[in-house]
Amino acid sequence: MNNADLPTSNKDYRPPTGTLVLLAIAFLILSVFVLWAAGVSEIAQVFNYLAFWQQHPPTWLYIPNISDNYLWLPTVGLFFAVLLIAKISPEQQLWSRLVVVLILLGLIGRYLLWRSLASLNLNTPLNGFFSLLLLIVELYFTFRIGFQAFLLLQFKDRREEAEKNAIAVTSGKFTPTVDILIPTYNEPAHIIQRTVIGCQALEYPQKKIYVLDDTRREEIRHLAQKLGCEYLTRPDNKYAKAGNLNHAIAQTSSDLIVVFDVDFIPTKNFLTRTVGFFQDPQIGFVQTSQDFYNADLIAYNLGLSDVLPHATENYYSHYQLLRDGVDCTGLSGSSLVLNRAAIEKIGGFVTTSLSEDYFTGISLSAQGYKSVYLNEKLSAGLGTENMTGNLTQRLRWSRGTLQGFFIKENPCTIPGLKLIQRITHLEEGLFSWIGDFPRLCLLLTPFLYTLGIVPIQASLPEILYFLLPYYLVYFTAYTWLNRKTQSFLIGDIYTSIHCIPLSLNLFKVLLNPFSEGFKVTPKGVSRNASVFHWDLASPLIGLLIINLISFGGTIYQFSVNQNQLAAIGIIWSAYNLLLISCILASLLDAPKVSVEWFKLSKPIAIKFLETDFSPLSGTTTDSASVATAIISEFGIKVTLNQKIDHLSLPAPLLVEFKDGALREQIEFSGEIVSVSTEAEFPQLEIKFKNLSLNQQRYLVETLFCTPSQWQRRETPGDLQILWLLLKNVVTKNKFRSTGS
Repeated sequence: MNNADLPTSNKDYRPPTGTLVLLAIAFLILSVFVLWAAGVSEIAQVFNYLAFWQQHPPTWLYIPNISDNYLWLPTVGLFFAVLLIAKISPEQQLWSRLVVVLILLGLIGRYLLWRSLASLNLNTPLNGFFSLLLLIVELYFTFRIGFQAFLLLQFKDRREEAEKNAIAVTSGKFTPTVDILIPTYNEPAHIIQRTVIGCQALEYPQKKIYVLDDTRREEIRHLAQKLGCEYLTRPDNKYAKAGNLNHAIAQTSSDLIVVFDVDFIPTKNFLTRTVGFFQDPQIGFVQTSQDFYNADLIAYNLGLSDVLPHATENYYSHYQLLRDGVDCTGLSGSSLVLNRAAIEKIGGFVTTSLSEDYFTGISLSAQGYKSVYLNEKLSAGLGTENMTGNLTQRLRWSRGTLQGFFIKENPCTIPGLKLIQRITHLEEGLFSWIGDFPRLCLLLTPFLYTLGIVPIQASLPEILYFLLPYYLVYFTAYTWLNRKTQSFLIGDIYTSIHCIPLSLNLFKVLLNPFSEGFKVTPKGVSRNASVFHWDLASPLIGLLIINLISFGGTIYQFSVNQNQLAAIGIIWSAYNLLLISCILASLLDAPKVSVEWFKLSKPIAIKFLETDFSPLSGTTTDSASVATAIISEFGIKVTLNQKIDHLSLPAPLLVEFKDGALREQIEFSGEIVSVSTEAEFPQLEIKFKNLSLNQQRYLVETLFCTPSQWQRRETPGDLQILWLLLKNVVTKNKFRSTGS
């Protein structure tokens, strides 16, 4: 998109009030430290007074007068308590959540009191600056951890409610009309066709499907006609996706509006599971979980795609549940159902931000409408397929969300929200995109010890008594608290991988929030060879070198000077080295085709047309003739249980799919395009030929639209992940998934 799509162009740009306020605060803080460093007596006296109180904290912050050997007891006791609770209650229950949350909140409060009242190093301006900066960084993270722990106590599970509401839909008592909108901008035709076919397969009579083509392609107009759906376009691309949707809303008239991004395909029961909620007219929107049918990019590059869930699992199976508990569901732009009366009341999708979906949800809440999050995987889309596209997407999300500080839909100031909603949107929305700079600070902090700067003034007993219990218990409970959607190490990899460009983006947005327009994430990308992203890796290599220097320097300080504080720097820099090494490994995009293959259990028969071979029959999972098979929209890969000699290529054949229960039988013409004899039995790759529209529908509906097709996956523990990463490095064995 170009600058015509922006709320404010660069030509007439004026700094918003928020930018001026933030710059004034930053200038004031820096001025104080400059005056302190310059020796201004009044400023120095204030910091000397604060330093005195740091060295003489309240008596209740003193370490118990016992042997250092017993200072481990709180850590060991709480550590085993959390392990025991996770063992007894592997699935979170109200009691287990309450106990773990109370333990964590208690440790957070205890730790922060110690950090702020007894561990700051204010002896010199340089130490003071970095000590206070690190405290602010820790306050940011501990506030987020503590608030998320509090939200866990508000947990809701909507599945039973959805079951009751679905009865009214399936019985015909509640069947409002539905318009399904599929906005598209330059995506390949086969991706659009796949989504339209999936929408047409929805088990709901009162629906109409619209392709919203913002590139005005004649090819897509003809595709819509061929598929039998509606085609809408507009004369310009103003306000990007939001403008496209608003234009379509004005041209349609259904009771409810469903939005699917062009690469998302619903399961057949999507509408029956969601529409029933709108029997309550105060429901503004229902957001469902989103899954992805291709492997998570970072997990794929690390060789862990078969053991790690997609990165978005953490958001949709954890954070969205936290938000829904306080009526703050995040509207995610796809796989959602909107109340037309509600969206029309607020004037359509918000156009003042690149994150039009998120702020539209806030606007609906501000008007008193309720939101619903249904944690069921009722659709699947295409995730980013290279690291460049991944960064493009995250930069857009970051810029769009941070623009909330400068628009009227700002959750801190917009009228109509409850206090808990404001705090939740601030923490889960705006604050989440500020975290890249604090994350970068944590990657650089160990180097301060090498330079002789000590940001934390603490003895080893204090570290054992105050710091270790909090960090170890949080590390232990992290995966359990996240409902096994993410491990500690993987979470750090995902949040640190783009911390440098996103930190730069943070300051760019704060200075000029509307300087860039909407950039579409590329989809349907193939790679024939590995690609290492040196542009993303270069600054990370710099961080790696800095932490190597820090590691060596702090070891020297610890061994020569017996500096106990250097132990913090050793452990910190060692973890950073592990983290950055994993991130650098993930920046190597491995070869990948855009075709996704799926394991599927289906009775099949293979009939050879121009040979004397007898037909092979069985199922796609196990039989006397066909051992295994994986299927795509374009062909099938079969491993046989018998040997076939002298098979010529290409070999024409028929592949027949059968389903006795449904009495389905459909044949596909094909040819063998490759034969692999590396394994004990031959492996055939068969390419379908001359697919008709009905055959394409069958494949899409079979592969993507079956209810319960997409299942939640749980992440393994950090030790298992470390073992698999090491195994991949040593054996060069990539556990890449061939399908979902």
